Amino acid sequence: MDIRHLRCFLAVAEELHFARAAERLHIEQSPLSRAIKELEESLGVRLFERTTRSTRLTWAGQVLLEDTRRIFAALDQAKVNVKAAANGYRGTLRIAVSDGIVPSRLAALLAQCRAEEPEVEIRLFQIPLAQQVKGLRSDLYDVGFAQSADVGDGLLTEPVWHDPLVAAIPARHPLLTYKRVPLAEVLRYPLVLCHPQACEGCARQIESVLRKVDVEPIVADHASSPDMLLALVAAGYGIGLINATRIEDFRHPDVVTRPLAGRAVMLTTYLLRLDSEPSEPLRHFIERVKPELETTQGDKP
Repeated sequence: MDIRHLRCFLAVAEELHFARAAERLHIEQSPLSRAIKELEESLGVRLFERTTRSTRLTWAGQVLLEDTRRIFAALDQAKVNVKAAANGYRGTLRIAVSDGIVPSRLAALLAQCRAEEPEVEIRLFQIPLAQQVKGLRSDLYDVGFAQSADVGDGLLTEPVWHDPLVAAIPARHPLLTYKRVPLAEVLRYPLVLCHPQACEGCARQIESVLRKVDVEPIVADHASSPDMLLALVAAGYGIGLINATRIEDFRHPDVVTRPLAGRAVMLTTYLLRLDSEPSEPLRHFIERVKPELETTQGDKP
């Protein structure tokens, strides 16, 4: 088994079609089929179930696909590290972001990193929560931000920011008579919520809040980004529930925000990392985040 075999396997596994995979690799179909046969013989397993109409992975093939993706990700990372070293960098910090961390907050943090450790290359990955968790465990990322602490064993989670949940309301809507809107009143109208796959952690936290009210919410639509959520609210699709700090970066002239009545409902952003001794660049990064953590915890009701 060599890299050529794995590259051929990856193409077929992702295309599930030998002709398309051969076209993707710019080779003829017969050497591709031969490479897959050689790989199966060297491993002693069948990787594909083939019929005249379809090609699908066996269970062994699915397992190999996950490992192959990690191998090529590691090779890509090696190339990046070598180029970074050639350009004068002395370390790399790979940061995964899920659930849409506030852009202005992230920009300030990255600017501080560049000012204090310009020799450390920062690489950002905006990905769903499940992919972040898997990537942290397989050493694709060094650290991540997400709005969920439910990430299983092997990862450490630490709350770093707390932001109030607010209602985003269309201009001239009846709810604007309230200075602080009761959640029960909000639930009388259709809602526009963050998408449960694109913003999994945020969606979980909001769902937990809605479960505490004895009213079945009417969800008009889901939005994968704050600007889309506000566009739907402005168009009158429904009332949005959104992080107050995030909305400051995505203002819309036809949307008005109101705090929720009663005790403030806080959305929490967590820092995620492997439960192991951090590298020096990661340790310094965590130290930069913690002063802001202490400030937001001091403000939390």
